Amino acid sequence: MTAYLLTAAFSYLSGSIPFGYLLVRLVRGEDIRKTGSGNIGATNVSRKSPKLGILTLVLDALKGFVPVALALFLGRRAAVQPYLLASIAAFFAIAGHIFPVWLHFRGGKGVATGLGSWIGLAPKGVLVMVIVFVVMVALFRYISLGSITAAGIFPAASWILHDYHDAPAILAVMAASSLLIIAKHHPNIRRLLSGAENKFGVKPR
Repeated sequence: MTAYLLTAAFSYLSGSIPFGYLLVRLVRGEDIRKTGSGNIGATNVSRKSPKLGILTLVLDALKGFVPVALALFLGRRAAVQPYLLASIAAFFAIAGHIFPVWLHFRGGKGVATGLGSWIGLAPKGVLVMVIVFVVMVALFRYISLGSITAAGIFPAASWILHDYHDAPAILAVMAASSLLIIAKHHPNIRRLLSGAENKFGVKPR
């Protein structure tokens, strides 16, 4: 139990590092939360600076990947199930990004952190998620729609492709992670339904 609690705490703290906010603050002296969509993630940061947006994307993915990789490493040497421990790390890294303690629990959408978190555990499921994201954005030009659809398809793809280590608990954590990401997109869902969502490549209204 101690291993799971420590993993959850470390993963949450790792995920809660607000790289997008920090980069824009350090490089441009601005608060990214006061421009564009107000989000601290890579999409909104890229509206200020494409280079900073790419760097934010990489760092947000890494802050999910690192605790999962560490959980796998330590789990194989402790009396715990390494894949289950790593799935807990993935979920709490995503939760940390979405609800960072440093920013009054108002963070990003969790997509990049989710990708980084799950790629080491369910690479086939993540590949399907990336493909779905690219196709949806290419067809409809909505980043949010691509993100929501990709998050929604991830647990199903992992189940169909047997990419959940045959552990129902891990599949449940995958589903919980996807639901968390989708729930965080609730303002985007409202704008998509009303036709007010911004398209990729178009400045926010």
